[in-house]
Amino acid sequence: MRIALALAAILAGPSMAQEVGPSPATGQAVYSVFCQSCHGAGGTGDGDFADLLSVRPADLTRIAARAGGSFPEEQVMRHIDGRDDVRGHGVIMPVFGPLFDLEVALGNTETGEAVLTETSVADLTVWIETIQVSE
Repeated sequence: MRIALALAAILAGPSMAQEVGPSPATGQAVYSVFCQSCHGAGGTGDGDFADLLSVRPADLTRIAARAGGSFPEEQVMRHIDGRDDVRGHGVIMPVFGPLFDLEVALGNTETGEAVLTETSVADLTVWIETIQVSE
């Protein structure tokens, strides 16, 4: 694992040296451009295009509730970046996923293990975590 992290740091260059971390504010900006039209301004699945889709967009404010109360950061990142299929989105989620930047960011699994992902995906994930509602 240390070798993988070292390699990622070398490949990322100066951008990882800063280790600023994911930004919820940047994530909200990414969301407003790429996700809001389907998932809605508040993430509840009521976007302008929601009624045009064959599968209703997910309510992103209830991810933690559906996962038993804790926010599944790695799973959310996997859905966003296309590593896991999302019903209604086809193979890649979102369809414009390749437009996200390729700077490396770190996330965490449930066990605390580091996960490498794109900066925009990490930013978007931490913003989605901030809009979670309790039961």
